[in-house]
Amino acid sequence: MGVTYIIIAGVVGLIVGGLLAGFFIKSNNKKIEEEAREKAKSTIREAELTGESIKKDKILEAKEKYLRLKSEFEEEVSKKKNILITNEGKLKQREQILSKEMEQLKRKEAELDSKKENLNAQLHAVQVKKEELDRVTNQRISDLEKIALLTRDEAREQIIEMLKDEAQTKASSQIKDILDQAKLTATKQAKKIVLDTIQRTATEHAIENCVSVFNIESDDIKGKIIGREGRNIRALESATGVEIVVDDTPEAIIISGFDPVRREVARLSLHRLVQDGRIHPARIEEVVAKTEKNIEEEIVEIGERTCIELGVHGLHPELIRMVGRMRFRSSYGQNLLQHSKEVAKLCATMAAEMGLNAKLAKRAGLLHDIGKVYPEEAELPHAILGMELAKKYKEHPEVVNAIGAHHDEIEMTSMISPIVQASDAISGSRPGARREIMDSYIKRLKDLEDLALSFDGVNKCFAMQAGRELRVLVDAENVDDNTAGKLSFDISQKIEKEMQYPGQIKITVIREMRAVNYAK
Repeated sequence: MGVTYIIIAGVVGLIVGGLLAGFFIKSNNKKIEEEAREKAKSTIREAELTGESIKKDKILEAKEKYLRLKSEFEEEVSKKKNILITNEGKLKQREQILSKEMEQLKRKEAELDSKKENLNAQLHAVQVKKEELDRVTNQRISDLEKIALLTRDEAREQIIEMLKDEAQTKASSQIKDILDQAKLTATKQAKKIVLDTIQRTATEHAIENCVSVFNIESDDIKGKIIGREGRNIRALESATGVEIVVDDTPEAIIISGFDPVRREVARLSLHRLVQDGRIHPARIEEVVAKTEKNIEEEIVEIGERTCIELGVHGLHPELIRMVGRMRFRSSYGQNLLQHSKEVAKLCATMAAEMGLNAKLAKRAGLLHDIGKVYPEEAELPHAILGMELAKKYKEHPEVVNAIGAHHDEIEMTSMISPIVQASDAISGSRPGARREIMDSYIKRLKDLEDLALSFDGVNKCFAMQAGRELRVLVDAENVDDNTAGKLSFDISQKIEKEMQYPGQIKITVIREMRAVNYAK
């Protein structure tokens, strides 16, 4: 019993506790729900307030933008309106000006019409007078024809024939007298000018040979120049392209070669080597290279000095260089620079005697043979080549024509051209001034070298022993030993087919292989 009561009391307690707990939970849920509703309402109110604020801001912003655009539009309209008003005022002014001009034109047109009427009246009066004059003239001619029994055309032809015969007779007589007098005077005057010119510009001439003499202090130096087994002299001949003759001539060494530039390079190189005392193949090549560079500088200096001496100014630098090259060229044995200087002086004197431009004539005389020193081979005659060079470097047209016409390759178009031709003939025709054999001999040697240089692999080529030996230096990398022998044969065959020469020519092909290193 007691236990049962206890159990029943416990169950009842549990039920009561559950009911109380449910009541409390339900009460708590209602509070939470009410709080959530209040919070949602608060959020909605805040959102509505925020939306209203944003809406008001956007409306204000739109109104401001509208007002700004309206102001800009009104300002633009005002500007355009002002421009239209201004343009309208200008148009009115222009209309007034055009109106005034039209009135002036109408007045002028009226004046012109009045003048035109006056001129027409005057022309009519003149026409009437002319008709009256023609009538009177025809009447008088008709009366004369009746008296002379000749028509007007017949009388005119008779008078013309009489005057023609008389004029021809007198003209023929006068022309013959004038021509005879002109020929006599011209011949005397030309002889006088030429003789005066020759006397005033007399110059000594010496034919250039193909050898130069290098003087030494003692014969002991000859051994150093020859070197061990002749290697020094061979190196010097290979580098310069001349023949060095060391014989029993006391205190002298002969330098033989047809090219004056090569002989001068060899002479100066020998002078420097002897002064320095160090003579060996490497030193020889170094000295020869420096000497060739110095010769080029000397050529320019000679050209400038010649122009200053003759008073020829404004020459192109390349023409000045060509004038300097003339110092080392000869024409039939006559030094080309001395010949050109003399021709320039002769031209200046003749031009002055004839009342022409002496400076222009002197310039043409100096440049008349520049075609002979052109560094490249050309198929043109030297006069035409010189004319093209002068034209290229903007020389005066009269100078260009004088250069091209001094051997009659082109037609002479100025008075300076025959002066240059006559001066060239005077300078070259003096006794002892030139030697024909020398020029043909030098040309043959030059053609011999050019023939060998036309083969592939040939670096240098030198004609020796007056053309009896041809030394050919080849590139060791491109020409081997077998090819060197074939090259020598091919050159000899081409010489036999294309050249004429006395005796025989020895062709020596030199192929030298060098290995050079430096110890550091």
